[in-house]
Amino acid sequence: MPEIEAAEADEAGGDVPAQDTWSGRLTAFRALRHRNFRLFFVGQLISLIGTWMQMVAQSWLVLKLSNSPLMLGIVSFAGFMPIVLVALFAGVVVDHVDRRRLIIGAQTLLMISAFVLGILTWAGVVKVEYVIVLAALNGFVSSFDMPGRQAFVVEMVGREDLPNAIAMNSMIFNGARMIGPAIAGLSIAVIGVTGCFMLNGVSYLAVLWSLFQMELPRRERREFGATMMRQVRLGLAYVWQHRPTLWLLVLVAINMGIGMQYSVLIPVFARDLLKVGPHGYGFLMAAQGLGAVISAIVMNSRSTAPKALRQNLVFGIFCMAFATAGFGLSTWMWLSLLTQLLIGVGLMNHMVTTNTLLQLFVSDELRGRVMSIYTLSFIGTAPIGSLTVGYIGEHYSPRTAVMVCAAFSLMCGFLLLTKLKMLAAAQEGIAQTT
Repeated sequence: MPEIEAAEADEAGGDVPAQDTWSGRLTAFRALRHRNFRLFFVGQLISLIGTWMQMVAQSWLVLKLSNSPLMLGIVSFAGFMPIVLVALFAGVVVDHVDRRRLIIGAQTLLMISAFVLGILTWAGVVKVEYVIVLAALNGFVSSFDMPGRQAFVVEMVGREDLPNAIAMNSMIFNGARMIGPAIAGLSIAVIGVTGCFMLNGVSYLAVLWSLFQMELPRRERREFGATMMRQVRLGLAYVWQHRPTLWLLVLVAINMGIGMQYSVLIPVFARDLLKVGPHGYGFLMAAQGLGAVISAIVMNSRSTAPKALRQNLVFGIFCMAFATAGFGLSTWMWLSLLTQLLIGVGLMNHMVTTNTLLQLFVSDELRGRVMSIYTLSFIGTAPIGSLTVGYIGEHYSPRTAVMVCAAFSLMCGFLLLTKLKMLAAAQEGIAQTT
């Protein structure tokens, strides 16, 4: 009904074109009917391309400075650990402040960090220790930025288009992962890692511009009404009592925190095993992003019925597991690219579906806290996972480390199969209350 759509547009702070405009194939991009989300889409895409350029250049820089797979794991550990320490408290903050202003502050700090790394590298004084410190600072800022951005999506589009917006948000991330590494791999040889860091700093201006251009009612700062620890306990109590949410987070913790950490060693595969250099490393990362983008488009065109969501979860985890094993065994670049693409497909199915289910299950009052716990679930085990993968890669072999990651992903798949009935019951409960 036009009246309902107009109300949704006001609530989400954007315009909603006529319904038939978004029928057919355009339904896959339905969230773009909201002006605020269109701004967010463009700004985030540009900024994240820069972010992925920096991630590729930073890993290559660390490998060049240290020649150590273990040091790659340590830098990854430094980026993850601050999130582990403060994510739960960050969720309380996200629930009680204006989320757009929070994201603006976080993105500004990340921009400054990128410029600092670029200046240090340009001056020729950069050391691995400096990279570790900046990675830790970025991790601290990201502990507020990630749950803030995830909880902010519903303010831009409303609940009706939330599943589509979540999928498109992941499409942005993985589209950037497809473009950014490819550009970085080629750019390292032309402008060096310094140029990649500086371009990333400039790219943050796009997302800051998009946030300032949004038309949203200012979200009033809510009083905490209780101690910080009590607010944290409320979020944890919800997760513990709502068993489907708990098990979704457990699967994310294992599959992403350990299984996905094989990616720490991709620079080693590119340089030492496949012998394709920085440009090959960039294309390996880009292939994963391409798979994720293809998967996102397919998922947006498919039904969001409860059974289809559960099928996405099962397919996503098993696809990741087998493709990761294939990457670990591959000795050919073309096969490694194919397995990276399939990992991206599986990753998208798993993470987007999990994010969608979590946000449909939770009320807005607890959304920030639940999304911070979600962030913590795939970050919390990552420090251990990245260090373990780096250690195995250095003391045994990179291929052995990747196969260990594949085994953990496969374990997640079988664990999910035992929880499908529980998820189905929870989805039925949501359908009856909406």
